[in-house]
Amino acid sequence: QVQLVESGGGLVQAGDSLRLSCTASGRTFIASVMVWFRQAPGKEREFVAGINGKNNTYFTDSVKGRFTISRDNAKNTVYLQANSLKPEDTAVYYCAAASRFSNFVSASAVAYDYWGQGTQVTVSS
Repeated sequence: QVQLVESGGGLVQAGDSLRLSCTASGRTFIASVMVWFRQAPGKEREFVAGINGKNNTYFTDSVKGRFTISRDNAKNTVYLQANSLKPEDTAVYYCAAASRFSNFVSASAVAYDYWGQGTQVTVSS
């Protein structure tokens, strides 16, 4: 059974940083696309960042220059380093992975087969 478990969320002040982690178990995602989405109250789930098997990274415009995504294949873990956090970054952050081996990072949630339970990030002003 495949599981993705996120951690690292919390309550921080504007300008602070957090590092979110997502550890996979049940299969390896070394060559797979892994992504982070987020969902704020009353809003749709939106793509935040993604990384493919070649370690190419992609970000939504609102987090470019502030967030980075990386992976540790030995630990089957993907990280989201979120710096210079803003109140509008407040959301539940989810990691997801595709079951197929592909280097295409889709910004659509339907492209991903496995999802974590989410971790809350709250940024106060």
